[in-house]
Amino acid sequence: MDGVETSITLTVNGREHRLRIDVRSSLLDVLREDLGLTGSKKGCDQGQCGACTVLLDGRRANACLALAVAQDGAEVTTVEGLADGDALSPLQRAFIERDAFQCGYCTPGQLCSATGMLEEAARGWPSAVTEDLTADPDLDETEIRERMSGNLCRCGAYEGIVAAVREARA
Repeated sequence: MDGVETSITLTVNGREHRLRIDVRSSLLDVLREDLGLTGSKKGCDQGQCGACTVLLDGRRANACLALAVAQDGAEVTTVEGLADGDALSPLQRAFIERDAFQCGYCTPGQLCSATGMLEEAARGWPSAVTEDLTADPDLDETEIRERMSGNLCRCGAYEGIVAAVREARA
C-alpha cells in the first residue's frame, strides 16, 4: 500500500527546502534520504540512544520520533549546520581536543545535544539536577551528565564529552 504524500517546508541549516513527503516519514528519514544530510544517525529508531538528535526550533529533539509532516515550517539544525563554513564551532573543536569521540557514530547527536544544552543553560532553564531556575546554572560534571543522559556512547567516551562541554562553555 502506497502512503499518502503531502508538501512541507523546512528550513534546514539556514536553507529553506520545499519537499513532497510521505506523511509517515520521520524527520530523520527526510533529513537523510530526501536532503542527503547523513550526519544524524539512525541508531535505535526508538528515541533511546540520541544518535539522531537535532535542534528543532532551537530545542533538542530525537529526529527518529518526530513526524516530518508535523514539522512543517520548522527550523532544523543538524550537525552539518553547527560549523560556520569551514570554521568549527567551539564545541566541535573541544570534542576534537578532548578526544570526546572514538568510533564517531554517536558524535553528531552528542554535538547537537550539547549545543542545545548550552543554549538551554544560557536561557536559564531549570537545573536538571536541582530543578532550580537559574539565569546561568553551574554546569558541573553531574549537571552535564544528567542533561546529556539521552545520548548514549557505546565506546564510553563520556569523560571526554563532559570535558569538551565544560571547555566549550568556558
